[in-house]
Amino acid sequence: MTRMVDQAMRRAAASNVAARKGAATMPLRDLASPSQVAVPSGAILVPEYPPVPELERGLKITVLSGGASAEREVSLKSGRAVAASLTSLGHEVRLADITPGDLRALDQPMDMVFIALHGSFGEDGRLQRILEERGIRYCGSGPEASAVAMDKVAAKRRFDAEGIPTPRFEVVTRTNAVDTLHRWVGPAVIKPVAEGSSVDCELADDRYTLIRRVGELTERYGRCLIEEYIRGPELTVGILGEQALPPIEIRTKRRFYDYQAKYVDDDTQYLFDIDLPPDVLAEVMTLSERASGALGCRDFCRVDWMIDAASCRPYVLEINTIPGFTDHSLLPKAALRAGLSFPALCQRIIELSLQRDS
Repeated sequence: MTRMVDQAMRRAAASNVAARKGAATMPLRDLASPSQVAVPSGAILVPEYPPVPELERGLKITVLSGGASAEREVSLKSGRAVAASLTSLGHEVRLADITPGDLRALDQPMDMVFIALHGSFGEDGRLQRILEERGIRYCGSGPEASAVAMDKVAAKRRFDAEGIPTPRFEVVTRTNAVDTLHRWVGPAVIKPVAEGSSVDCELADDRYTLIRRVGELTERYGRCLIEEYIRGPELTVGILGEQALPPIEIRTKRRFYDYQAKYVDDDTQYLFDIDLPPDVLAEVMTLSERASGALGCRDFCRVDWMIDAASCRPYVLEINTIPGFTDHSLLPKAALRAGLSFPALCQRIIELSLQRDS
């Protein structure tokens, strides 16, 4: 397979950071939205790929979004953006809302499904299993990889097994909460085991906050995750096919990159000029590819990282198998930086799926 970012380009891209230190940071509102197709100056251009014959005639594509999870509104925005882009490319596109109790959208004739359904059902493998049972082609990771990635505990155990650094963690339930909390003081991140978009995540600085938040989440979900807080920059790396896209640093005025910072705040910054050593950035890209492979992800995903400020050691947090496709979303921005407009990104995802199934 042609490498999107080969090792030489990767080292050059990381080295360019040093040359650009001191450049003005770029607020979110100044970055291109997914509908814009201009390639930023200095982008890593993505090479051409062999044509896929099926794409020449255009496809009937159903874009699934919405659902009943806490990420419904974000998913609806993602679905609309994907549908508009695929339509602009000449495909016959139908945008459909789907829930576990209403699968009528799958009864219509189609060539394939583009899943833009975030959160439970869309990302936990259930929808993928249904599509496979019905013989419907779709983009993205399969049932097993989706289920593992959605379960933060299962994913972190897989990372540990593969030697990919991840913050220390424990699972807390109603029955083991008292014993577990004795081992934690703070700061620590408290989060649900299987929710995305930082829903219900909180940074606890002290034992009082830690105990309170663990009690709330175990009451709501039955169990939750306590994770060591890594002080330092937060990075995210998009994966397209098997290749890492340029890393993005996330800076927010909040102490924690929560739901508000992701989807509401206009002052959250997403930076390609990252003040880290080039070898660290190259390592993060390589580890992102390994992390994606460890979970068995395919076509596209996004890998989230914390970089320890003292040691520059990277720690993987999680993998999003259906990352956002909104104007705040990071995978489209990374693809644009690499030379792929938003429509071209959607088309490439379709191509990857067709090549895999051929």
